[in-house]
Order: sequence, then structure tokens, then C-alpha cells
Amino acid sequence: MSPLVPSLLVTAVVALALAGAGPSRPAGQVIDLGFRSVAVDGKLRLAVYLPPGYKPRAARRYPVLYLQDGQNVFDKATSFGEEWHVDETAQALIEQGQIEPLIVVAIYNTGEHRVDEYTPTKVADKGGGSADLYGRMLVEEIKPLIDRKYKTLPSAASTGLGGSSLGGLLTMHLAIKYPTAFNRLAVLSPSVWWDNRVILREVQELPAKLPLKIWLDAGTAEGPNVVADVRALRDALLAKGFYVITRGFGEHAAAMEDVAGVLSKNERLTLLRLLKKLGKHAADTRK
Repeated sequence: MSPLVPSLLVTAVVALALAGAGPSRPAGQVIDLGFRSVAVDGKLRLAVYLPPGYKPRAARRYPVLYLQDGQNVFDKATSFGEEWHVDETAQALIEQGQIEPLIVVAIYNTGEHRVDEYTPTKVADKGGGSADLYGRMLVEEIKPLIDRKYKTLPSAASTGLGGSSLGGLLTMHLAIKYPTAFNRLAVLSPSVWWDNRVILREVQELPAKLPLKIWLDAGTAEGPNVVADVRALRDALLAKGFYVITRGFGEHAAAMEDVAGVLSKNERLTLLRLLKKLGKHAADTRK
């Protein structure tokens, strides 16, 4: 990746027609976008889910959830693990009236450079250290593009950020760096281990609590080290006074470990819970 130029310019190549022109989108449509970033000097792929009832010329605006590892979010054919089925989940919850409609933006990783772009520090023999460049791209290029092209609620209170594994580490790091951009977080099985738990030090070094609401979890089948790391992050966040969402989801509440947010692998359904939590605040932002 080349060094960041002093002044960032958005250069986006839109593969399909965007909202803002033409008729209303069909319910639950996912739009693929080609995007070239100045910040990271390369091409990336975005996919945008528009909720049922979305009309580009209407007055209504929507909260937005940005998810890392976009290959996994909507499409089994592009996923490098299991597809997250976010579009189907969001569609079902919206149609059932369980959440307010929202826009979901999937940001594809760059494959071989994923470790670099998702980690805040460089580690010998592992690489990494370009998370801040990625953050500049997200905050100064991608988010303005989405806010300009779609009917979004652009405030931090209406904007969520999520990811798993290294994507979870990236999510936590960027939220600390950009609390005025993202207030709702989904930190799923984060790679707390990176660089001797550098993310714990970032949390501990905060001078004060930030206005963030955080969903944090890990599957117990992921191993004792992962669970211990997530608990350590939870404890660091709680010590700073953060609001960490970990319980209160109906039949799944009893399976959750008090305030730990640690679920068995078969009980996770994490994105469903996340979408419920993020969707509920949309009505409040419209009051």
C-alpha cells in the first residue's frame, strides 16, 4: 500500500445505478459497487443492502450498518467461510416488524492483504499495521459516498460498525479512533491476541468513556484462549464504564454467561441479535 496522500479525494466507480435516480428499489435489493480508494491506493468491492420500502426520492432516512469481510455478508459464492445471511435476516426481521428498516454496507477485504488492513500495529513475521489507513478510507471516502448516494441517517448514533476475528479487532480499534462516526458496534470473536493484546491497552489508555454501545461475544467452542481474551476485553470496557450488550435476548438469555457475552457455538445467531439492537434505535432517531 502506498502512503496516504495529504488530501483524500473520493474516486468511486459505480458498477450499477445508485439510489437517487430512477424508480424505487425492489425489497431487499443488494447492489454491488466497484470502489477505488485513494487512501489505500486500490480497488475494493462494496455491496449495499437496501431495505423493503426504500425509495430514493422519499423523505425517510435509514440507519446504516457497515460490516467488514464483505465476502461473507450476503453471498455464499464469495464467502471464505460461512455466509452470514445478513440480507435474509434483515429482510425477515423488518417484515416481521421486529426492527426498523436499515441499510447494510458490506466492505470486501482485499484477500492477501487482509491482515495488513485489519490490524492496528505491525508485528514481526506477521505483518499488519494498516488499520489506520483503512479507517481513513472508511470515514473519509466510503461513509461520505454512502451518505451522499443513499437516504442515510449519517450521525454516529445511527451508524453501526461490525466484524469478526480480525474484523472484530478492527471494529473496536476504529470505534476508539472515530467515536464521532460510529456509536453501535458488533465485536464478534475479536482477535484480542494481536500484538500482545494491544487492543486492551488501547481501551485502558482511554482518558474517558466514549459514547459507544457494544455487542461483544465469542463461541465457547472457539477455545479457552479466545474466551479468555474476550472476557479480558469485556472487563477492560466495563472498567471504563462502557455499555456492553450481552444479555436479554429471550430464550437465549439463559445460555449467556452473566455479563460475559460468551455463547455456545450453536446458540450464537449473533447477527440476528445485532440487527434487532441496531434496528430498534432507528425510531428514536426519527422522533
